[in-house]
Amino acid sequence: MAKIAFLGAGSAVFAKNILGDCLLSEALRDSHIALYDIDRRRLGDCKLMLDRLNANVNAGRAKITAHCGVRSRRAALRRANYVVNAIQVGAYDPGTIRDFEIPKKHGLRQTIADTLGIGGIFRALRTIPVLRDFAEDIHAVCPNAWFLNYTNPMAMDTMALLRLGVKAVGLCHSVQGCAGSLLKRLGMIEGVKKLQWRAAGINHQTWLTEINDGGRDLYPEIRKRAARRVARVRKLGVKEVMERADRKMKEDGSTIPESGVVGDLVRMELMRAVGYYVTESSEHTAEYVPWFIKRTRPELIEEFNIPLDEYLRRSVRLIERWRTQREQLIASEEITHKRTREYASEIMRAMETNEPFRFHGNVRNDGLVTNLPRRACVEVACMADRNGVTPTVFGDLPEACAAINRTNINVQLLAVEAALTGKRDHVYQAAMMDPHTGAELSLDEIRRLCDELIEAHAEYLPDYH
Repeated sequence: MAKIAFLGAGSAVFAKNILGDCLLSEALRDSHIALYDIDRRRLGDCKLMLDRLNANVNAGRAKITAHCGVRSRRAALRRANYVVNAIQVGAYDPGTIRDFEIPKKHGLRQTIADTLGIGGIFRALRTIPVLRDFAEDIHAVCPNAWFLNYTNPMAMDTMALLRLGVKAVGLCHSVQGCAGSLLKRLGMIEGVKKLQWRAAGINHQTWLTEINDGGRDLYPEIRKRAARRVARVRKLGVKEVMERADRKMKEDGSTIPESGVVGDLVRMELMRAVGYYVTESSEHTAEYVPWFIKRTRPELIEEFNIPLDEYLRRSVRLIERWRTQREQLIASEEITHKRTREYASEIMRAMETNEPFRFHGNVRNDGLVTNLPRRACVEVACMADRNGVTPTVFGDLPEACAAINRTNINVQLLAVEAALTGKRDHVYQAAMMDPHTGAELSLDEIRRLCDELIEAHAEYLPDYH
């Protein structure tokens, strides 16, 4: 019987997705699922929901326990085979709000702020001290457990866990549906019969280096269509394109080709520049590079349809949605589950049964992507089986893609160093090297911004010296 410890079980919807998949997996049905959170009410909600789900879809075969607070964490982890991590240190309020509002006072605007940039750096600085505590507990009570990390900033968190000696792999959603969604946006998906693709890079900045239909290279047509449609959107403007699309929809139920790329202009423009499509969304990508969000060029925000402060709006919507979902999940005695596309249960199943499972994971770059730094955390194809997670060697990325990745890796390495050493200079240096922050602020402005954020987040941070 496997034991699965779920850290951050107050994220009940996500816990349902991951653990519901486990309850539907024959190899995991008899597992002991240990739920852990620091919020007693949310933990209780999750336990009630999973107890009902276990009864409804699994005949009550799984054992489910709940553990609240730091003192009970080792009990949750003891003899665990798998640890799933879904925590958010600082939550939306105050953590995320401060990550947006304080930089905004200094003239620095963001879209998502959970992966890179000043927001990603400080999310890592809040999270890694907690991960260090997790690592100490894991070494003490479940040293052989595999740590499946879903918490952002993915690359920095996973890099820190690996440096702390934990057997960790980072899991994200951005790679698995990327090729299909690109073809759909460009009106090419219907004709494709045997879609094949290859991708590597870093989390939220992995590159689709090959995409073909049974061996026929699709990139020439992709690039041609993308360039034509993006040029038309930029000429007409996003507002005009969407108004035309709405009129067309009302007239005959169809749409216009340009409307498919309106929400993806940054990625399309980046593909035009370097030749390859990046796996994460345009709102993410815009803040990982220095070319789109600029105080001196406010017209770029409208031209490329960049949603500033997007994560704040999403967080508010998720909080409102949870109020409705909570009643549905907790009140429903008939709750059920359909399998999701999350990797976690398939990885655990593969390790339990020795039936291999292929996925893209975030792992240490031990010669995997050969033109990226060896200490980086890279996102590559991996195989899970009884031996654990075995990443595959990708080789060289196209040089322009690797060059962009390296600008992000510089930030990640310095932010992790800051979190593990407590040195304030490393915080400054991580922010200085960030492509967006460095393009907008002077060195003195960056130091002042970091000092203000360190003070604002002091309750979650070590004493930076």
